[in-house]
Amino acid sequence: MLYYKIVILGSPLEPLTYTSSLFLPVGIVVEIPLKNQIRCGVIFEVSEASLYQSLPIHHILDQKISDSQMKIAHFISAYYFCSLGEALALFVPFHSDVEVTCSGSSKESVVLSKQQHKALEFLKQHKISLLFGDTGSGKTEIYMRYFEELLLQGKRALFLLPEISLTPQMQRRLEVHFGDGVVLWHSKMSKGQKAKTLKKILNGEAMIIAGPRSALFLPIENLGLIVVDEEHDDSYKSASRPRYHTRDVAIYMGKVLGIPVVLGSATPSLSSYEKFPHFRLKGGYYESKRSFVFEPQRESISTFLAETVANNAKANRQAIMFIPTRANYKYLICDTCGYTLECPFCSVGMSLHAKHNAMKCHYCNYTEPIPTQCAKCGSHMLENARMGTAEAIAYFQTHQPELRTLQFDRDTITTQKKLIQALQQFNEGEIDLLIGTQMLSKGHDYHDVTLAIVMGLDNILQLSDYRAREKTLSLLIQIAGRAGRKHDAKVIVQSYYEHFFAPYLDNYEQFLEDEKRVRKGLYPPYKKMARLLFSHKKRETAYDAMHEMLTKIQA
Repeated sequence: MLYYKIVILGSPLEPLTYTSSLFLPVGIVVEIPLKNQIRCGVIFEVSEASLYQSLPIHHILDQKISDSQMKIAHFISAYYFCSLGEALALFVPFHSDVEVTCSGSSKESVVLSKQQHKALEFLKQHKISLLFGDTGSGKTEIYMRYFEELLLQGKRALFLLPEISLTPQMQRRLEVHFGDGVVLWHSKMSKGQKAKTLKKILNGEAMIIAGPRSALFLPIENLGLIVVDEEHDDSYKSASRPRYHTRDVAIYMGKVLGIPVVLGSATPSLSSYEKFPHFRLKGGYYESKRSFVFEPQRESISTFLAETVANNAKANRQAIMFIPTRANYKYLICDTCGYTLECPFCSVGMSLHAKHNAMKCHYCNYTEPIPTQCAKCGSHMLENARMGTAEAIAYFQTHQPELRTLQFDRDTITTQKKLIQALQQFNEGEIDLLIGTQMLSKGHDYHDVTLAIVMGLDNILQLSDYRAREKTLSLLIQIAGRAGRKHDAKVIVQSYYEHFFAPYLDNYEQFLEDEKRVRKGLYPPYKKMARLLFSHKKRETAYDAMHEMLTKIQA
């Protein structure tokens, strides 16, 4: 009888010992009994006989975790402080009996300008590189030309995008050039769609694999390139265990596999700009111009904004309005004592959803009725703070009922089908004003936007985050970049901080150089920082653990 240490997928437990009469190599996926359940696990190592009674392996699956996947999982486990089982659960295993033969070609070759060709040659000369290209400068064309060259070598490419919302438009662009060799992978796909896509990946039919962060963990043989588009985007960071950053794991994966990794952005993170060689691609295909107007006031639909939107619609032009907050209001605050209604589980302000007459936590989805008085002092003077997308929609429906509006956030765009329909409606001119959250800034191609309104930036700029300046300026530039594709456009920014934004609107590179001086010696990329989270169902237990750790750190 042979003994094996097995890592249980998705579990925080240490490897457990099981037995089998068969010799099984490391990395094989098996089913094992655990309490009253059958769980999946990965053979971690062959073990000596256990001192305790070991249960037999229930079933051996025809799946395996490759050596490179195991190495990357060890990195994730060590670097992001999670169990190996949690790290391995990210990966889609290979199938042992599938023989992969990759072959493909492009249907239509991408033609590059002289500057784009220089950029491509630069990327090919470096294992890790940054393509720092303005909005509309043709970064995607450069990626696709790189893909073409890989296909001729019998290799495949992984194209990472920050959001599922980017995949429909990108899919169409890729399919024009690469046809059926393109597949998408994301969490909104059905079980059947995933099985069909995985089959194409495993048998080598899929040559270009595109998707958000989960696509990084697919079993792709003959991978020749990883592209991380919009590398600055926070969506690449997982908010739950393991709390990995896709960009950083992709860079490590590139080193393990010995393949190049390309990062791309119009507003790259300071860390990537400082750490990796970059090619600056300036300008764009669009000859239209954008003008910026700053309106110094708190977040609200002013008379000036309302009139500008109305005049834009009368001219048969379209507009987008960015508001950082979903629902109606971000917080409900007592005007008497200042108490903010918080989620009892997450201790964060709850958002007011007038449509459902409810307060909702956007972290855990806890919901309760809208209160009529303060829970702390009993006052009935409850005031809403900040504007949300639903409130803005309600305003225009009341004051400009002829205006065709659409709410574009995660409260309304809940499926891929709704996303595609919303973008189609807008691009076909059926919508005058698209009101949304950061989904607006995610690289969508809006054809006829001549007005962009950006609200709530001051709240983001004032966050207690050393990256607040970077995030806020990047967001403004990304949203402004959605306007003025065909015609001259106006960008209205509600902010008291014109003196900060104005110098960098057409010179993000200068901002990065200035930001270096602000962070040097204090913050990343010049210093390493760690975030420690303590959670427990009992507040006191988490609090005691936190102070115990603090004492040990200070000792």
